[in-house]
Formats: sequence, structure tokens, C-alpha cells
Amino acid sequence: MIPISMEAYVNKHCKNNPGEEPNQLRESLKQAVKDKKNGAICINCGQEIWAIGSAIAYQGCFSCLTGEVDSSEDYEIDEVCWS
Repeated sequence: MIPISMEAYVNKHCKNNPGEEPNQLRESLKQAVKDKKNGAICINCGQEIWAIGSAIAYQGCFSCLTGEVDSSEDYEIDEVCWS
């Protein structure tokens, strides 16, 4: 995962999705980050959640939300990146 600040992600996401409400996205991200820090797991497979994906869809890991295995080119909020 590529670490990104919450504000940088909100700006990037909203630029690419003009109909998205930045404040709502920010609040959803804050909750997903809090959930991940508190040990939330994917409702499908039990792996740790992907905060960005969980803020937009539901509590899921990267693979369950995207159907992909390689997350090396995808973003995650920097404060929950462990490596």
C-alpha cells in the first residue's frame, strides 16, 4: 500500500469523483481509521480492514473489496500503514 494523508486522499478522490461530498468522505474515513486501529476485521474473510475501501463500501479487506491480491499500487491512510 502507498501511504497517503487523509486530506490528500479526500482531495484526490473528490477530484476524480466530483459528486462526492468531501466532508462526508472525511467523516467516513475517520471512522474507518478508528475501526482499523481498534482491530476491525473484514466481514467476509477475517483479515484486517482496508480503511479507504471500508470508508466507501463496507468493512472489508483490500482483496474482498477489489477482488485483487496485489495492493502495492493502491492507497491506504498513512496513520494506519504498518510498514
